Order: sequence, then structure tokens, then C-alpha cells
Amino acid sequence: MSMLAKTDDRPAGTGEEPPDTGTGPADDRHRLTATQGLAALSLDAMASVAYGPEAVVLVLAAAGAHGLGFTLPVTLAIAALLAVLVASYRQVIAAFPDGGGSYAVAKRHLGRRTSLFTAASLVLDYVLNVAVSVTAGVAALTSAFPSLHDNRLWLCLGVLVLVTAVNLRGVVDSAKAFLVPTAVFVGSILTLIVAGLLRDAPASTEAAAGHASVLGDNATTVGALLLLKAFAAGCSALTGVEAVANAVPSFRAPAARRAQRTEVALGALLGVMLIGLSVLIGRFHLQPVEGVTVLAQLADASLGHNAAFYVVQFATVVLLALAANTSFGGLPVLMGLLARDNYLPHVFGLKADRQVHRHGVLALAAVSALLLVFSGGDVNTLVPLFAIGVFVGFTICQVGMVRHWRRERSAGWAGRAFLNGFGAVLTGVSAVVVTATKFTEGAWLIVVALPVLVLAFEAVHRAYGRIGERLGLGRAPQAPRRCHSVVVVPVSSLSRLTSEALTAAVSLGDEVVAVTVSPPDAEGRRAAESLRRDWELWNPGVGLVELPAPARSSLGRPIVSYVRELSERHPDNRVTVLIPEVEPAHVWQRLLQNQRGAVVAHAVRRDTDAVICRLRFRLGPCPGGRKMADTRR
Repeated sequence: MSMLAKTDDRPAGTGEEPPDTGTGPADDRHRLTATQGLAALSLDAMASVAYGPEAVVLVLAAAGAHGLGFTLPVTLAIAALLAVLVASYRQVIAAFPDGGGSYAVAKRHLGRRTSLFTAASLVLDYVLNVAVSVTAGVAALTSAFPSLHDNRLWLCLGVLVLVTAVNLRGVVDSAKAFLVPTAVFVGSILTLIVAGLLRDAPASTEAAAGHASVLGDNATTVGALLLLKAFAAGCSALTGVEAVANAVPSFRAPAARRAQRTEVALGALLGVMLIGLSVLIGRFHLQPVEGVTVLAQLADASLGHNAAFYVVQFATVVLLALAANTSFGGLPVLMGLLARDNYLPHVFGLKADRQVHRHGVLALAAVSALLLVFSGGDVNTLVPLFAIGVFVGFTICQVGMVRHWRRERSAGWAGRAFLNGFGAVLTGVSAVVVTATKFTEGAWLIVVALPVLVLAFEAVHRAYGRIGERLGLGRAPQAPRRCHSVVVVPVSSLSRLTSEALTAAVSLGDEVVAVTVSPPDAEGRRAAESLRRDWELWNPGVGLVELPAPARSSLGRPIVSYVRELSERHPDNRVTVLIPEVEPAHVWQRLLQNQRGAVVAHAVRRDTDAVICRLRFRLGPCPGGRKMADTRR
């Protein structure tokens, strides 16, 4: 048997096409520019400056004031890792313009199983990012307005619904909606840094007044383990750096070049803000206190306790709440790639008119809502789970890029490979340290969830493999042959709908049979006799067969039995059940329908191999309805 070129390894006949990654002029208006990409895909990374430096300070505070002196060196190490990651992901974007980031790298260079672990880690990170970002934003809001604290779960769900609704309209609309909050936040932080650098002393300490310090007492030794913990904690500021590489197809042409510019701009802005805030922490000798964030203290010290202080706080609240948008921009694209590779249901590879992976957006929103309900809207319940997944993805991506350079051996490959290898060591150490230190605080859930998610991917892949084997994908099928076609039309009365159905049936088949279900009670028998008399008077040239029903409510079972009898009597026949239905002029009028067609279609699909053809007779405002047949197996 001759073999066919296999252009797509998904089962044929599902009515689905591979994800569209083209960037033609027709849909360019639904794709991102570099500036819009910065707004849509960088919110997670930008917002991390609100908790990244604080995470470093809180760890170093255990060693007292001497420990806080290492804030800037640790931050510089994090910024160096950021530079390595940005350089790496620029290369990933160029090598994998179809998106997928770490998953695409691992799939090509490290094998199927490793790529699935990468995908699982990214999926977990994206989902947790939504929950953490929303809860952190609401937590900042309830800190300013304590009366809202008891309603924080509903506030979280409300923010999630808002972000989901915006993303269902398209990635460009979400970018436009979030461009102003992003610009206000970045502008506020940069203004804070510049103003702080121009001061010799804090402008105000009112924000921290009256709050207890969490600085360690009589602790002066700063060991390597403490620095590693501070480094790993601060690396939470690097979450979201990979989102641009995952969502390259969302950019306008030339997509790869625009994505690279966005990645560099993100890295530069994030690096400047992290280093600038760390310099100010040392300049003003800030100490972490209970109930007040380090960023709030820095705003107070740099700008004073005035309107500018509240602008920074409000911008932080908004951006933290909207940082979930990074996941909505990156995860649906990644899920589309997994669907294309048969590791997720193919429905996640479909796009709506606005180039939206709608099913991926809704799935992300649903899982995030469950996490929010599980946590009760408490950010402290979710934070220990955050960032582990992205460290795993970073490490695997860096290792994959080392192998990429070794295979390619282009000019300067050794330096690039060394850079990626060094980054892999740093992110790998961070992943181990974070997992170990947060294991009992919830990190064990990620350790369990990663292999479970990989097993789920493989189960879906095996299912599609079995379907493909049954369908004979990749092999030339037998030549089509003509079979005798029998069309069965269920009817219950005479009407224009009946006439249209029989007209369609005689056009489709060699033989047409009308069937009516006759209930056993007296009323049912009278209705069947009346229909028989009217049928004989009408004489449409199609025979009417009465099917006795064991009960009045039984509609699908008699038709299924008749179809089976036809198939057994003539195995070579192709049986089609044509079900006529009324399509009302208004959506609300569907509530008035009896749903008999749906009942018959479900029974025939479940218990027979017959083709189901649902003919829809449209009721319009003008005389003479239009009809549309929807045929499916």
C-alpha cells in the first residue's frame, strides 16, 4: 500500500484545523505591536518589582542590619540572571517563531518527555500567576480599605471576570486596555527612583511609623545558604520573562523581530527598576516592618507622604490585579501548540475571529477561579506555590539552548553556550532552593502536580494515537465506492417542515422512508391513524412506517431499533437519519421547542452508525422560511 505524506498528526474528520500562526494583512489588526506586546505580556514581570525586592529584604533581615547590606549585591546577581534570560529568550524567539518558548526548545533538543515537563511547569506557573496576581492586587486594595477585607474572595472573582472578558475580545484589545495602567506604574516607579537618588535623606517615614520591625536581633553572620535563599526568593521577580517567547504568533509581522524588541525592552525596564529600588533600600537604610510593604516605604521616602505616594500605591494595586493578563496572553498559545502535538484536546488549537484561543482563555479562567475559591482569596496560601514552575522551565530551556548551540556551531557558539549553561546552573539552583525551603508550605503540591500533568498529556496523546490508528492516518485508504443510500425521516404531523424534509431526503438518497412513532395509549393511536389518513390523501410518493413505542415518552428507542433492522437486513446500505427541526427567529423562542430532534439525534448517534442530518427550517419575519442542513456523522 502506498504511503501518504503526513502533514498533520491529528485525527482527520474532526472538523478542526491546525492552529493558525500566519500573520497575513487580513488579521494583522488583531495582533500586537511591540508597545502593545509590552503592555499585554509584561504585566507579570513589571508587577514583580512590588514583591521581588521585598522578598530579598525579608530573607536578609534574618541576619540583621548586616544582612540588609547584601541587598544590592543579591539584586545585581538577579539582574545578571535577568540579562542571561533575556539574551537566551531573544535567541529562542528567533529559532522558534511559532511560539512555545521553553516547550518548543525542549521538544526539539531534549526529547518528548522533557518537553512535557517543561509544558507542565509553564501551565502551572501561568495558572498560579493569575491567582497570585489577582489576590495580591486585592490584598493591596483591602490594606488601603480594611472594610473590604471580608469580601476579598468576591473582589478576586470580579477582577478575574473583568480580565477574562477583556481577553475574550482579543489580545490587542487587552493590550490597549492595560497600556495606560502599565505606563502609569512604570512611570511612577522610575519617578520614585530618580527622586530618591536626588535625596540625601528620606522625605518622610510616616508610612512605617508605629509598625514593628521584623529585623533579626543580634544576627551578624551572612552565610552562603542565606544568600542563596535571598537570591531564590528575589528571582520571583523574573516570572513572566518567558511570556513573550511563548506568544510570538500574537505579534504583527515581522513577528519574531517585534517579539525580540519587546523582550529587550521588558528586560531593560525590569532590570533598571530592580537595581534602582535596591540602591534606594541601601541609601535610606530601610528595614522591613509589619503591615507596610518595602515599596510603600520607598515611595514615602522618595516622594513624601502626599498625593504622589498614593499614586504609586494605586498604580501598584491596579497593576498587580491586572498582571494576570500575562497568563492570558501566553498560556492559550502554549495550549494551542500542545493541542497541535496531540497532548491536549484539539479544541484548544482553535481560534475565534479575533485570533483568540477562546477555549484556552476560558479554561485558564475556570481553573484560576477554583484556586481562588480554594485559597479564599488569601495570597499567602498561594505564594509558596509560585515561581517553582517557571524556574523549572527556565532551567530546561537553558539546557536545551546549550544543546542547540553545540549542534549549530555557528560563529561565537561557545560563548553563547557558556552563557546559557551558566543561566541553567543559576535557575536550577534557585528551583532546588525554593522547593526545599517552601516544601512544607505547599511546594509539595507542585512536586506532585508536575508528573500528574505530564501523565495527563501522555494519556491524551495515546488516545489520539489510537484514534489515528483506527482511522489509518498516513496510509492510503480504499477507493470510495457507491452504496445504496436509505434516508429515514422521522415525522409527527404534516406541515411545510415535513415537505421540506422529504424534498431534502429524496435529493440525498436512493430510497426514502418516513417513520412515525405510535404511542400505545388511545390518544397516541388516534393521532397515528389521523396522520396515516392525511398521508394517504397527500400521497407524497414516500412510504410511511409506523413504529410502535413501548411507552408514550419513548421516542428515540423505536427509531434506533428500526435503523438497526435496516442495517442488519442490508449491510451494504448507507443509512441516513434526516431530522427536521424549526430554527426560531429569536433565541428566546428556543425555550418553546420540544427538543424531540435533539432526543432522536442523541439516541441514533449513541446506538447506531447511521449518518445524522439535521435540517433546520428557519422562521424569518418574511413569508417562506429558509432552511439549512447541518450534517454530521
